[in-house]
Amino acid sequence: MAEVFVRYFASAAEAAGREEETLESVPTVGQLRRVLVDRYGDAMARVLASGSFLVDGVVSRDDARALGLRVDVLPPFAGG
Repeated sequence: MAEVFVRYFASAAEAAGREEETLESVPTVGQLRRVLVDRYGDAMARVLASGSFLVDGVVSRDDARALGLRVDVLPPFAGG
């Protein structure tokens, strides 16, 4: 199955203990969310509770959204 390149920013990088990695067999945002929480625990769950995913340049929080080649895991941002 296809690989997806995942980049982590700010508190997401802290929770993962890395800035990037490649994952296999993760077809949707919802499945990626589950994989990341299983792998990195409560710290990542807190980030993802109010954060979002940038899937090939498009922001998504929709668990059914199919992943592309690259996903950025974005923590919540303050300000406007």
